[in-house]
Amino acid sequence: MKLISQDIKEGDKLPARHVFNGMGYEGDNLSPHLAWDDVPEGTKSFVVTCYDPDAPTGSGWWHWVVANLPADTRVLPQGAGSGLAALPEPAVQTRTDFGQAGYGGAAPPKGETHRYIFTVHAIDVETLEVDENASGAMVGFNVHFHSLGSASITAMFS
Repeated sequence: MKLISQDIKEGDKLPARHVFNGMGYEGDNLSPHLAWDDVPEGTKSFVVTCYDPDAPTGSGWWHWVVANLPADTRVLPQGAGSGLAALPEPAVQTRTDFGQAGYGGAAPPKGETHRYIFTVHAIDVETLEVDENASGAMVGFNVHFHSLGSASITAMFS
């Protein structure tokens, strides 16, 4: 698989429009544009995540989780995780570590540089049995058993 974005590039600094608005930051809290191609045969749906493995929690930080994107989906426009663009049915955004569903941008502790890993997962079932209250870990558990492949872009922020 291949993941590209008009908004973020591998290894580059995450732009302010994708930074959280809160916790000492004044970003726009917009999810970035993401598009993918070279999908594995047998793909029946997709899951998109943004994860910070550097968060000082012992378990990282889930910034965005979207499950059950239909198999014909190939792009999420900027703001799709922020309510500015509709997600295709039956997609569901699940609870992030901010405590609610939807995109939550970068907000590392001051003075720290963190990685933000945006990943699209090709899934072998049409839907995962998750709803908006599912944690990122629960979605990740389900993805583990149904993944056909994935692609990622890692951006940095400090």
